[in-house]
Amino acid sequence: MSDIYDVIIVGGSVSGLSAALTLGRSLRKVLVIDSAEPCNRQTPFSYNFITQDGNSPQQIVATAKSEVEKYESVQFLTDIAVDAIEYQDGFTVTTKENGSYQTKKILLATGMRDIMPDIPGFSECWGISVLHCPYCHGYEVKNEKTVVLASGLAAYHLPILLHNWSRVITVLTNGECGLSEDELITLKELNVQVIEKEIDKIEHENGIAENICLKDGSSIPTNVIYASIPFEQQSKLAEKLGCELTEKGHIEVDNEQRTSVEGVYAVGDATPQQRAISVAAASGTKAAFTINLDLVLRLKGVRT
Repeated sequence: MSDIYDVIIVGGSVSGLSAALTLGRSLRKVLVIDSAEPCNRQTPFSYNFITQDGNSPQQIVATAKSEVEKYESVQFLTDIAVDAIEYQDGFTVTTKENGSYQTKKILLATGMRDIMPDIPGFSECWGISVLHCPYCHGYEVKNEKTVVLASGLAAYHLPILLHNWSRVITVLTNGECGLSEDELITLKELNVQVIEKEIDKIEHENGIAENICLKDGSSIPTNVIYASIPFEQQSKLAEKLGCELTEKGHIEVDNEQRTSVEGVYAVGDATPQQRAISVAAASGTKAAFTINLDLVLRLKGVRT
């Protein structure tokens, strides 16, 4: 049993490290497997996380890891977990470098991968001047001329939300907007302009947007862009383990972060929650409480 971990945490960003901290303090033998490629690695600053407001995601993760490293029962491995299968009364996790590790429980803190649109300049600006969350970045760009890149319901809901931060908003749908007449009327009443022209490229300087160039030759000057783009699971482990996913592709969890597969838990952006570092951290702590309790009950022979 000494070679078997109590918990393997796949993902070493905020949610995974938050769970590792609590489990380390619970004297659990933990392995954190992390690829060191979080989805917010390009973002220079992170806001709306108390005690860390304005620090970079890299700083926050580095501080968190230094705190977790104080707990001797927590180990770290820089690698990519590529497979996980059930065995007897636990799981075997295999990594890209052909490592094989056994564990009683698995915590998926693997996050989501954003799917970038085929717009030159977009990916370079993502997380810097192309933003996804006004709660994380809206205060810093308040009252600025703002462009929303979205279509369908997002082209309606996002500018309404943003109206609290800026009163000069343009919705750019990159084609047909997909909005109803009533929705267009509501946006017009808020002085939100809707443009259905196609986008050619985003001109930028080191990720700071300057102009959105349209295919008709016109352009929209701005350095504040919000975008609603699709995403997918960054890891296939949930699928390989048989975890149920939501219609949007998140890992389905209960109120205690348990997935549909006994012994497998999930936290952070990979689950249906608000996409914010503070929320991710909280979900990791909650999952660790649940995992430790389930391990205690398991030791006493109670099925969890």
